[in-house]
Amino acid sequence: MTKNIDISKIKPNPKNPRVIKDEKFARLVESLRSFPAMLDKRPLVCVTDAADGLIFPLGGNMRLKAAKELKMAKIPVTMADDWTEEQRQEFIIKDNVGFGEWNWEELQTDWDDEKLAEWGLDIPGFDLSPDGLGEDFRLRDGDKEPFQQMTFTLADAQAERIKAAMADVEVQPGTEYGNENGNGNKLHQIILEWAVQKILS
Repeated sequence: MTKNIDISKIKPNPKNPRVIKDEKFARLVESLRSFPAMLDKRPLVCVTDAADGLIFPLGGNMRLKAAKELKMAKIPVTMADDWTEEQRQEFIIKDNVGFGEWNWEELQTDWDDEKLAEWGLDIPGFDLSPDGLGEDFRLRDGDKEPFQQMTFTLADAQAERIKAAMADVEVQPGTEYGNENGNGNKLHQIILEWAVQKILS
C-alpha cells in the first residue's frame, strides 16, 4: 500500500550501492520538477530503521535526493518491512539492474534523441566531436547488409586517443569493401596496421 510520507522522516540508505553522475542527477531533478505525478506511479520502496525509527529507501534513493532538492514536503512510499535481509539486498540489486537491452534502431527511428537524453537515457555512440569525425557515422536508410553499424561508449581519454589515431592514419582512396564511410575506413586501417604489428612482433 502506498502512502504519502513526510520527506523529513526519510533518510538516504547508508548502504546504497547505486551512484548517479551530476549531469544525470540534474536531469532527474528536472524530470520530477516537470512531471511530479510520475512519483505516484513509482513510489519509493522503503524499510524502517530499528535504531532511529526513520525509514530509508531500498529503491528510489536518487528520487528521494531529487525530491529533497526540489523541497517537496511529502513523497509516495511503499513499505517493505516484512522482507528478509536477503530479500532487501536482492531487491536493491534487481531494482538497479537493467534487464535486456534497448532497441537502438527503434529508438533512433521513432523517438527524439534530445527528449531521450533529457529524460535520462544514456545514448551510446562513437562520439568523435568536436572534430566532426562522427557526423557521417549513422547508416542511411537501406544501408544495412553488407554493412554494420557499431557503437562504443568511451571515456574522454580513450576518445581523444582514438581521434588522434584516426586523424593520423592515411586511407587510400576507394576500398575493396565498398564502404564510403570515412570513419569506418580509418578505424579499419588502424586495426589492419595493429594486426600487422602483432604478426611481426
